[in-house]
Amino acid sequence: MRKCGRPPKKENPEENKEKIIRAAIAVVEAQGADAITVRRICEKADVAMGTFYYHFQNKDDLMMYFVRGTDFENIDLLVPMSDIAGRITELYLCLIRQYTRLGATFMQSFYNPKNEALHAYMGEKDGKFAAGTVMARCESELFGAREQGFLKKDADIHQMSADICTIVKGCIFEWCLDNGSVDLEQVATRILRFYFAGQFA
Repeated sequence: MRKCGRPPKKENPEENKEKIIRAAIAVVEAQGADAITVRRICEKADVAMGTFYYHFQNKDDLMMYFVRGTDFENIDLLVPMSDIAGRITELYLCLIRQYTRLGATFMQSFYNPKNEALHAYMGEKDGKFAAGTVMARCESELFGAREQGFLKKDADIHQMSADICTIVKGCIFEWCLDNGSVDLEQVATRILRFYFAGQFA
């Protein structure tokens, strides 16, 4: 990411970035994701506009920070390809754990249809998933599993990837509805295992 602003010389850039992130979380929890503006975040974080633009290109870039987190293209998975259901579950649990760390209160306000950053990350453009996203990595893993004979030869890999993303989004939404009381990891694991049951070669 190109840094287009610069922080005051005597301030710690990483400390300022953390202040901006904490301010964004506070605003989202109190007023919802729609309330996010660069000016409001700067006032809440007590940082200058130039400091904000040193770390984030704009409001959407800040919001994307909360959904992109991990570079899923390069993440190491421990479950073998032969257990593709477990491997894909392991992949998505990385995303789920990232969201649960943010907390149910934040996610209830953040996880809504009007959040364009979330939609851009969790959706498709021209029939493709964005590089580095969990969906793109999922699709790549499923292609590998099909080539190695662990999935049906006629499995529609892109559709499977979209289905799995929809399943996980549904689990996260249910977790939000229940104020974080549901064991999100357990529910997602169980449903993903069930989904894969009909996909094996």
